[in-house]
Amino acid sequence: MAARKDSKSQATIPPYMKAISGSLGGVVEACCLQPIDVIKTRLQLDRGGAYKGIAHCGSTVVRTEGVRALWKGLTPFATHLTLKYTLRMGSNAMFQTVFKDKETGKVSNHGRLLSGFGAGVLEALAIVTPFEVVKIRLQQQKGLSPDLFKYKGPIHCARTIVREESFLGLWSGAAPTVMRNGTNQAVMFTAKNSFDVLLWNKHEGDGKSLHPWQSMISGFLAGTAGPFCTGPFDVVKTRLMAQTRDGEGGLKYKGMVHAIRTIYAEEGLVALWRGLLPRLMRIPPGQAIMWAVADQVTGLYEKRYLLNAPL
Repeated sequence: MAARKDSKSQATIPPYMKAISGSLGGVVEACCLQPIDVIKTRLQLDRGGAYKGIAHCGSTVVRTEGVRALWKGLTPFATHLTLKYTLRMGSNAMFQTVFKDKETGKVSNHGRLLSGFGAGVLEALAIVTPFEVVKIRLQQQKGLSPDLFKYKGPIHCARTIVREESFLGLWSGAAPTVMRNGTNQAVMFTAKNSFDVLLWNKHEGDGKSLHPWQSMISGFLAGTAGPFCTGPFDVVKTRLMAQTRDGEGGLKYKGMVHAIRTIYAEEGLVALWRGLLPRLMRIPPGQAIMWAVADQVTGLYEKRYLLNAPL
């Protein structure tokens, strides 16, 4: 009897369930927070000081382009978030199986950091970079008349980039994206588990379900560290993804390091953290929403299949 109870306490949620929970959380997050992402992108691309801050940027977009402009790029953003979270949650769970202690079934913080970093790198290369290139190109278009836009939609945008810049154009800014996402996920997964244990005494596989508000608090706190650590990578990523070739076929930024040096020389150190406030307004709330959904899904699975408890 004791052995049976111990085996259940070491049971873990399979990667495919983590992937499903992440995909559902991604859909909800995208619909709620797309306007903040649009404002963040506009601020990061604003070299002339057209926007005076978050509120001014948002009101200017609404006044000059309409309310719907705050949801520009929603289709690639929602699709990319759903696929990203599916891959992130599933791959992180798979990586963690490699670092699990064979006797206790537990994963150390070192193992969580490496698993999170691996999941971040994988999602950056497979999903995030091409989707964000399309999203940023769509978001940077200004004006009220869609007929004047260079890119008519996500698919047309992707085709145009491939035709004008080659297939690799969809992976512009891959290096800073890898660094940003790898660092973000290493910190986020480790912090989320730590906050669940410290605040709610919740351990994976114990059958204890967190209330949505508890998951939101843990997710919000876990999502705060990343933007501070990865601000320069995010700004450089946006600049590299947004740039197109000039009349002579040249590019202003030659790569990640060159972009960091150029931005620092021309705009100062603070410019490397431009858009930090809207990132803080989007990422922690986004993690709160995603984890509130994901934890409910995995919590139901734990009760139903790991502990055979009634729902």
